[in-house]
Amino acid sequence: MRLQDWDTSDRFAATLIATQRITPPGSPEEVRELMFEINRPGFSASAGQSVGIIAPGDPALGETEHFRLYSIASLPEATTGGELRFPICVRRCDYIDAYNGERYPGIASHYLCDLQVGERVRMTGPYGDLFHAPDDPEAALILIGAGTGIAPFRAFVKSLYFRQPRFGGRVRLFHGGRTGVDLLYQNNIHDDFALYYDNDTFEAIRVLSARPHWDHEIDWLAALQSRADEMRDWLMKPHTYIYVAGVESIRDRLDAAFAELVGSPELWRRRKAELVAGGRWVELLY
Repeated sequence: MRLQDWDTSDRFAATLIATQRITPPGSPEEVRELMFEINRPGFSASAGQSVGIIAPGDPALGETEHFRLYSIASLPEATTGGELRFPICVRRCDYIDAYNGERYPGIASHYLCDLQVGERVRMTGPYGDLFHAPDDPEAALILIGAGTGIAPFRAFVKSLYFRQPRFGGRVRLFHGGRTGVDLLYQNNIHDDFALYYDNDTFEAIRVLSARPHWDHEIDWLAALQSRADEMRDWLMKPHTYIYVAGVESIRDRLDAAFAELVGSPELWRRRKAELVAGGRWVELLY
């Protein structure tokens, strides 16, 4: 579904109450967690959903407004005054014009990263409802998130362990970053997922580039092979679910890594088709 196909007619105001860089100062990537507060009766959101941000458009492009989707990074929580608060995760990004080679700032990401506490934005949504905790008490969950793709899994994991205490399955979270400092919510400054390390069913696994100083891609194959026996076993079981979030290019790299893991591209194509048909392979890609 294209961005222009989303219904943005139902809009509401959100106030920025906190903004925090969650990649360390030495990282070339600036990613911020922005906490918003809304007063919107009836608003609710589940893990994997997104909100739409209506940023001011670029007059040079003939835009009056600019629409982008951002995953809710933690389930909304009510204040004593009845407002709701929730964070989103935003990476400041630029793009290269395919015709003239010039670099331009991303309109929505720069707008959000530059916001000051107290400023208000226009929102829509929430949209999507992709990630659900299976009813199967023996479920095995493989969560794969790259960069800001970790945001919906932060909400999802919290939902599993705080709001669904009866969940008894196992979870492996593969969280990818080019270097260790780029692992959002899992670095020395903001070690969020450590909250779940004492749970016997949960493990967060860091996935890095093979040669981070050469700007190589994240090494998904090495990460999966580090748990090869467990992953092969899980892949063959009827109660395994694989949820993926991140940039669209992650799909091909994961297909290559899983094909290597199971023995051949053909074997992986058949197994993935079975997972997709059973609703056990779910993607949130952008």
